[in-house]
Amino acid sequence: MSRSVHRLREFGETVFATMSARAVEFDAVNLGQGFPDSDGPPRMLEIACEEIRAGNNQYGPGRGLPVLREAVAAQRARDHGVHYDPDTEVLITVGATEAISAAVLGLVEPGTEVIVLEPYYDAYAAAIALAGARRVAVPLAADGATWTVDVAAVRAAITADTAMLIINSPHNPTGAVFSRATLSELAKVCVEHDLLVLSDEVYENLLFDALPHTAVASLPGMRERTVTVSSAAKSYNVTGWKTGWALAPAPLLDAVVTAKQFMSYVGATPFQPAVAHALTHEGPWLSAMVAELATGRDILVDGLRSAGLSVHDTHGTYFVIADIGEGRDGLDFCLELPARIGVAAIPVQVFCDDPGPWRSKVRFAFGKKHETLHRGVERLQLLDECP
Repeated sequence: MSRSVHRLREFGETVFATMSARAVEFDAVNLGQGFPDSDGPPRMLEIACEEIRAGNNQYGPGRGLPVLREAVAAQRARDHGVHYDPDTEVLITVGATEAISAAVLGLVEPGTEVIVLEPYYDAYAAAIALAGARRVAVPLAADGATWTVDVAAVRAAITADTAMLIINSPHNPTGAVFSRATLSELAKVCVEHDLLVLSDEVYENLLFDALPHTAVASLPGMRERTVTVSSAAKSYNVTGWKTGWALAPAPLLDAVVTAKQFMSYVGATPFQPAVAHALTHEGPWLSAMVAELATGRDILVDGLRSAGLSVHDTHGTYFVIADIGEGRDGLDFCLELPARIGVAAIPVQVFCDDPGPWRSKVRFAFGKKHETLHRGVERLQLLDECP
């Protein structure tokens, strides 16, 4: 029996670990966990190796190496028109997940409420529990073949105890990209109620169909109340480097630093100059990678449809949601899938407090080499043949 403290007992092994283990057990094509199977820009990788060989292997500054903090600040200003002081308003973290946890732990008091948009990345729920706060889930609303924020429902969920709203766009797991108009309406609600906002923008560069990214902090009244989180993992194919960042006005960021310094103290030192290089110089590589992702999306979507599944639109991230059919259970489907046809996927219901409306939804990842996707698609055609 687990000896976990009460507030963590709802959390067992993450669904990503479970499904990836099933993929290994059955030699399945892993279209579940969101990691690419190709490397990032060659020069970025070389710089990391050079830094290691040159002896840059000890603790760096607690807030991160200046070269990376400066590159992060420059990227936000260049791409989104939001300006941050790299010395006082940028923090380098051990991946975006640590930035999320540190922001919640540093800014949310026990007993208060944090609103999340459902379905939500499971790390949000764990961070809220660790902080001793209460999670309030507000479901996304259907918007054609995708989803959007139900701003009226968010407003209705706010109470005197609400401390923070967590926003994620492009959205994991649905692949939805919330419009600037929708986020502007949501921003007005946050300003009206003086809410803190944690904006998870790790997929900010993975956008398709000419859709733009809206940085939440760029909206009126939002910079002073928003902690923005992003990372190198998704944009530069280095999920194992665990190099992320948080950006916020100094009074907010100081609270994040207070929590983060007792979690990991510092991130991996030799990777930071390499990521700084990527942010500054690898724009063409990034554009080409996103174009490859768009082709990969089409390969997977076509394959899912030809396998008889209904597929929702995805305009961002590298995830697509398929519907396995009314009355079917996505968790059972995903647990059986690696053994049945040699493919791994993720059930969306595990990201929900109210799994009912999402029970038949399954997330597939297309951030893979095209040859991997073709292999997965070939196996998906076996769905009709397997009971």
